[in-house]
Amino acid sequence: MAKGRERTGRVEPRFEADGPADPASLDLRLSRGDRAGGDVAKGASKGSSRGSAKGSIKGSSKPAPARALRAAAPRRRRRSFLGTLVYGTVILGLWGLVAVAGIVAYHASQLPPIDQLAVPKRPPNIAILASDGSLLANRGETGGRTVSIRELPPYLPRAFVAIEDRRFYGHLGIDPVGIARAIGQNLTRRGVAQGGSTLTQQLAKNLFLTQERTASRKIQEAILALWLEHKYTKDEILELYLNRVYFGAGAYGVEAAAQRYFAKPAKEVTLAEAAMLGGLVQAPSRLAPNRNLPAAQARAAQVLAAMQELGFAKPADVQAALAKPAKPARAKGGGSANYVADLVMDVLDDYVGKIETDVAVQTTVDPAIQAVAERALVDELNQKGARYNVGQGAVVSMRPDGAIRALIGGRDYAQSQFNRATTAKRQPGSAFKPFVYLAAVERGLTPDTVREDAPITVKGWNPENYSRNYSGPVTLRDALAHSLNTVAVRLGQEVGPKAVVQTAQRLGITSPLQANASIALGTSEVTPLELVGAYATFANGGMGVIPYVIASVKTVDGRTIYKRAASGLGRVIEPGAVGMMNAMLHEVFVSGTAKKGDIPGWDLAGKTGTSQDFRDAWVVGFSGTLVTGVWLGNDDGEPTKKVSGGNLPVEIWNRVMTAALRGDKAVPLPGAARWRRGSNAVAAAAAPGEPQTLGGLIDDLVGGGQPPARQAPPPRGGGPTREDKNFLERLFGID
Repeated sequence: MAKGRERTGRVEPRFEADGPADPASLDLRLSRGDRAGGDVAKGASKGSSRGSAKGSIKGSSKPAPARALRAAAPRRRRRSFLGTLVYGTVILGLWGLVAVAGIVAYHASQLPPIDQLAVPKRPPNIAILASDGSLLANRGETGGRTVSIRELPPYLPRAFVAIEDRRFYGHLGIDPVGIARAIGQNLTRRGVAQGGSTLTQQLAKNLFLTQERTASRKIQEAILALWLEHKYTKDEILELYLNRVYFGAGAYGVEAAAQRYFAKPAKEVTLAEAAMLGGLVQAPSRLAPNRNLPAAQARAAQVLAAMQELGFAKPADVQAALAKPAKPARAKGGGSANYVADLVMDVLDDYVGKIETDVAVQTTVDPAIQAVAERALVDELNQKGARYNVGQGAVVSMRPDGAIRALIGGRDYAQSQFNRATTAKRQPGSAFKPFVYLAAVERGLTPDTVREDAPITVKGWNPENYSRNYSGPVTLRDALAHSLNTVAVRLGQEVGPKAVVQTAQRLGITSPLQANASIALGTSEVTPLELVGAYATFANGGMGVIPYVIASVKTVDGRTIYKRAASGLGRVIEPGAVGMMNAMLHEVFVSGTAKKGDIPGWDLAGKTGTSQDFRDAWVVGFSGTLVTGVWLGNDDGEPTKKVSGGNLPVEIWNRVMTAALRGDKAVPLPGAARWRRGSNAVAAAAAPGEPQTLGGLIDDLVGGGQPPARQAPPPRGGGPTREDKNFLERLFGID
């Protein structure tokens, strides 16, 4: 046993024969050396194990004090407060980096893969141009075309850098200095006083993210900003920004904003205007110059100061800009060019299909005639509208080939976007009578044919003349010039209401017409555009017309994707019939209801019209070079106070035509000279056939109509184009 204990070093307790020692004399406390691996224990094991145990229990050996044992152990160095702080900060920083990396990784995972990320295409802009190339309106989601930074004056992009991101050319997409400054400002002002977003971050938000203000969006914004900086140069990023940022009022990009607020392209803005645009993006609604000019000018002054501080503008130029701050351009007239733009957008896809890039649509509209027509209509309604209880109107001017030169769809586009020129169907009254007379002429009558002006009854209906007087026997020339209702009804009954409808359709009337006795007095509704288009057939000598407004469409790089080809519907009225009709319609301006509209030196022809209870008042008149129609009335059909075709509409018509024909060479009306009063012309039989050109086209489209009595010679011309057919279908609702 003893040998075994010595080998193992195990100390067994011994109990003396004289009894247990005094418990108070025993030191049973454990020191560090008593623990396994303790230095003292290790040292003790080298000596006599038994002796140590014996001495401890019996007290025969002097035990080592606990203090001595603790002193024998190695001491641990205590850190200073500063060291502890540094150590904790490092640890916290490392964990913070891990947390940030995790957050970034999480939000990055919510984005599309970087290798698949691409800048989304900007929605295409459609620039609608007048015939002289000037801008009428922009259409599309952006409100303006894309511009290159090289097109712009240098101070325009610098204005945005100065006020929005002065370290733009130095950072990598995120500006720590700007963020720190923004945090400090926001803390001191107890709210969101400043943002720390760079131009690159703003672009990232506009391109890829929503406008919500959350921490998640800001993190994604920063990630995308770094990607943009890696992918594009600084100038490319700035160009993208200038073409995408929102300026209010539906304007995206500097070109749209310059057109919207200053009525000029971005390349022509002044330094003061550039500063106003640069300051506008902070709060487009609050700082829009057309809504809050003082605030917009104050913000522009801040931009100018920043530009001077950074050396982006010379002090003298800044002082000049401050002395003459920018102001928004005043709206011109009633914005009637937008009615033209709406018409273009209604039919454009029939010409070019889906649009993938910015395009410029060249129209046939003459901006000078458009402006005169708008001013004439607005002035007349402003001066006399209240007295005559008339609130709305429309004007259409057209070349004899169908090219629209002016189109006014209402008094004020901002007040009402309803296009009365193309969409409003109203009763034309006596302005419809030329179709009745043409049907009669094509059946052998002449301007000198006599018919009775006397009371007439048709199935209980008793039409009366406007004056309620009757002249007895009159020539067709005088009956049309003085708009005698009884003669028109007699002629309508003589040729038949169906023939009247067919004749009107052949000349371009596409609205549904009721083949009844009252059709002779214009009781079926039509639009101003189709009525003017039908009269253009008289002005051009008898060739069928479909109105058109688009001349060509080009991409921004000049590539032509559509150009109107020479086309025509062919002859729809024989020359002899055209001459007789023009001679009779000329008399309307010589001695008839439109004589107030006569223009010295010009052969003019046309017809006035007034619907029942003075609800609608019309005049459509033409020279050999231009056709113009005017309608006045109220949208709700309320009667006017005796507005007739011969008063207010003729005044507007005369003002428009006088300006439009100024400087043009007067030309005779086709065929009219032969049939003028006292010309000794021999009444020749008009060709009786009814050419099936435009009428046949309309019959094919609407699926109705009666075949003509006789077949005419083949039409001269290429026939209607696909675009012409689509135009009819879209514009007039033909299925």
